[in-house]
Parts: sequence; structure tokens; C-alpha cells
Amino acid sequence: MNERELALEVLLQIVKEGEFSHIALRQVLAQYQYLEKRKRAFLTKVVEGTLERMIELDHVINCFSKTSTDRMKPEILLILRSGVYQLFYMDSVPDSAVCNEAVKLAKRKGFAPLAGFVNGVLRNIARHRKEIPYPDKKEIKKYISVRYSLPEWLVDQWVKEYGAEVTEQMGQEFLKEQPLTVHIHTDRIDRQALIALLEQEGVCVRQDDTYADVLYLSEYDYLGKVSGFQKGYFQVQDISSMEVVRLAEPKEGDQVLDVCAAPGGKAVHMAQQLHGTGQVEARDLTDYKIEQLEENRIRNGLSNMTVKKWDARILDEAAVGQKDIVLADLPCSGLGVLGRKPDLKYKMTRDMTKSLCALQKEILEVVRQYVKPGGKLVYSTCTINREENEENTRWFLERFPEFELRKQEQRLPGIHKGDGFYLAVFRKCTEA
Repeated sequence: MNERELALEVLLQIVKEGEFSHIALRQVLAQYQYLEKRKRAFLTKVVEGTLERMIELDHVINCFSKTSTDRMKPEILLILRSGVYQLFYMDSVPDSAVCNEAVKLAKRKGFAPLAGFVNGVLRNIARHRKEIPYPDKKEIKKYISVRYSLPEWLVDQWVKEYGAEVTEQMGQEFLKEQPLTVHIHTDRIDRQALIALLEQEGVCVRQDDTYADVLYLSEYDYLGKVSGFQKGYFQVQDISSMEVVRLAEPKEGDQVLDVCAAPGGKAVHMAQQLHGTGQVEARDLTDYKIEQLEENRIRNGLSNMTVKKWDARILDEAAVGQKDIVLADLPCSGLGVLGRKPDLKYKMTRDMTKSLCALQKEILEVVRQYVKPGGKLVYSTCTINREENEENTRWFLERFPEFELRKQEQRLPGIHKGDGFYLAVFRKCTEA
């Protein structure tokens, strides 16, 4: 199975079977580690790029196909989408190779009668790519939706809340190729030593201009093979996620509970900030997530971090009033991380966001009971949705007046560094 066929299989898992893109891609890259770096990079770029720009790709295909995209067989549609992506955004691939390989792929997948259709549509697009009509900017919502492949319902919501200019900036940011952001475990290695080690292995490293413990990595093949990662010298964590720990202001000796912790970036960061003191208990719901947390705890060598399987909706009587800091980074719509998980924008709906709001309130009502008087509750999401964010904060303050709001922030891609992210820091008033 070559890289194009693998890309199609991954896309089918995501689009047809509903698998999450980061999971499907990670699994196939782990399974086919023997592929040379160039082919793995091609596979990754085709999968991620096709997902990122799917609405635009469908717009282009519909301009040239008599059969609309919503009537095509999933395999044929994904072959066309990935072909158009290569034509438009992968200059290193000749047009003829795109068309020929797409035809071969259609035949290998049992669609030989449609090979001519695939060939005709792609060659026609290749010849006329500079003549493709896009929505006029006067129809700003339609324009943003097609140009940046954002669902119209989401564009409508963001334009109402943040304006067209900011919405377009976010759309642009989601489509930019981003390096991997990592947090350095400074108790184990200093920044310059880690940079030297990474560069020795061929990893491209860029330093952050604000934080000394943040690096941006690119040009690596498989993260699991990087020795600095294997040794726990750094943890993958976005800048916005790091802000949760920074604003929580942990002190040595603190007792910390992370109620929905997987994959563990914030819990690991928090444990590192305690410098071997105190205790961070990282909880989550499923065996898979617990395995992720335990793997990160062991890899980072953290003796002050424990892992426990627990449903955050169920009260743990033994933990009531025991925690200096409770981290509640709760399940959300994920609309702030569309640059890294582009399939979310096609899976999420308005109704789903309302269900998530109800779940967030249910969990907050439980976990706020774990905070000591004088302690902090940090509520965060990786989304851009006022109903899940600011409105939940307002509800919480009205419902539980023993808490006061110390800070809240909505981070927006393209406006702030890192992912779209919301965080609110509450302090529980001390007892009289």
C-alpha cells in the first residue's frame, strides 16, 4: 500500500467512519514507521490539508463536476478532494502525477468505471484553476466559509460575536502550518542543552520570544523517536494550555486535582512547577486516557503525580474540601483547535454545543466542592463559544457565590499566541 492509498484509508476512517483525525493519523504513522520520512510527510500533508480545506475543495469540484459532491461515493469524493488539494497547495507534485495517481487509486479501490470521470474532473480543474469563481467579499459570511473552509453556522456565530475581520483572521490562522509547541522540563535539562540535543537529531528548533521554557519544533519525523521526548525532557503543550498553569500560580506543597486530565499536558506541567513537592492527581474517564496519563507520568519521571480513573460527574466524598487547586479543563466543542484537529469543524453542530454546555455545568457543580477555602478552581476549554465560556462563568458565579472571579480570558487564534482557548480563575472565599 503506497502513501496515496494510505492517505485515502485515513481520510475514509475520519470522514466515513467518524474517527478523530489526530488519532487516525497517529495510528497509521505508528503502524508504518518503516516508510521513509518523505513519504510519511506526504501522507500527513495530504490528510491534514484535505481536511483543513474541505469546504473550499468541494466548492472547486462542484464548479467542474456535473455530479455534485453530496451525491458522490465517499471514496471517489475523497480521491477528488485530495487530488484538488495537491493541485492547489503542493507545488512539488506535477499536475500529471496528481491526475494519473488519482486514476490508479480509483481503479485499485474497485471504481474502474469512474476512472475516466476522476481523470476528466481533475484535468479540467488543473487547466482552469485560475478561473475558478469564489464568493464575492460583499457576501462576507459565504466568502469566509469557502475561502477558509469554515461551516456557515460557525462563521455566522463568530461574525456576530467578534466581527468579520477577527473571524477572517482566525480562519487564516487555522490554515497556517504550525510547528509543535513544547514545554521544557527545566528540572531535568536546561534550554540550551535541549536545543543542542534536538538539533543534533535534525529537528528544527525555534525559541519563544516571551517564555524561556517554550520551544517550537518542526522537521522531525516521528516524535516517539526523538530522544529528548523519550527521556521526558519536554512535554507537548500549547502556549494557551500553559497559561492555565501559570495563572493557577501553584506553590510548592500544593494539593492539585486535574479532573479531566488526558492526555496530561497541564497535569505534567503542574507537577513540574511543584518541583517534587505536593501532589497532582490526574483523573479521567476511560482506560485509554488513563494509559495516556500513566505513560506521560512515567516518561517525565514525576513522583508527585498520580493517576486515577474517575468520572468527573460523580462526587468523590474523600476529596471534598481537600484541594488547593482544581483544574477543570472540560469536554468542549474544540472550536479553538481547528488548526490541529480540522475534522472537528465538520462534526460539531449548534445542538452539540448546547449538550456540552449542560455537561460542563454538571461537572463544575461537582468539582467545585473539592476546593479548600482560599483555594482556586480553574475552568478552561479549548473552544471559542461564549455559551460554553463566558456564559458558563456567569452561571457559575450566580449559582455559587462563595467563589469570586479573579481572571478570565478568551484567547483567539491569530490575535493571541497559540490555540483558541478560554480560561477563568475562581477563588473560593475563606470561611468566616
